[in-house]
Amino acid sequence: AMTDGLFTDHPAMPDTARPDADSDRWNYLARGETSTQRLDRNFAELLQEVRVAQVGVQLLLTFLFAAAFTPRFVDFSPGQQAMYYVALALSAASTALLMAPVSFHRMVFRRRLKRELVLVSNRMVCYGLMLLILALAAAILLVTDVTMGLLPGIWVTVCVVGWFGLWWYVLPLRCRLRAAIREVPGPRDPVGEEA
Repeated sequence: AMTDGLFTDHPAMPDTARPDADSDRWNYLARGETSTQRLDRNFAELLQEVRVAQVGVQLLLTFLFAAAFTPRFVDFSPGQQAMYYVALALSAASTALLMAPVSFHRMVFRRRLKRELVLVSNRMVCYGLMLLILALAAAILLVTDVTMGLLPGIWVTVCVVGWFGLWWYVLPLRCRLRAAIREVPGPRDPVGEEA
């Protein structure tokens, strides 16, 4: 089958040339949106979501920077200092990935790479959020270890990571699995959902 420019903004090409051609066709039928319009919308949505995540990681990084200059920092045990450095490194790595879509966009600006920009940026944000959970876990473990002791700190950290994991990963994956099981309308049927 051929995909025409009406749905994809591209000249006619086999569906197999682009795995998301069916999704583009569905989007056009359901939303009246070309693939270029869809990519623009997807990138704008991603940037809005990143703004929310960036606030969290920036607050965490600010806290960690400030903690090193408190008088109590020198009293940290070697294990607590190691936790601090792990939390700091994970926060910095998360910050880098959550800000990377902006730099990527600037580097590929006007190069007709919007599809690649959206796909790569999506991965960067997903990995950045994973690192953010790990950074939060390390920071929570450090704070609870200093204030309550290591064993209670481990329990609190496990509970907090479980809470984040439930809302950030378990619930969305459950919805995806349920949708796959009940076979929601496919990309050619403009009745169901959209990506």
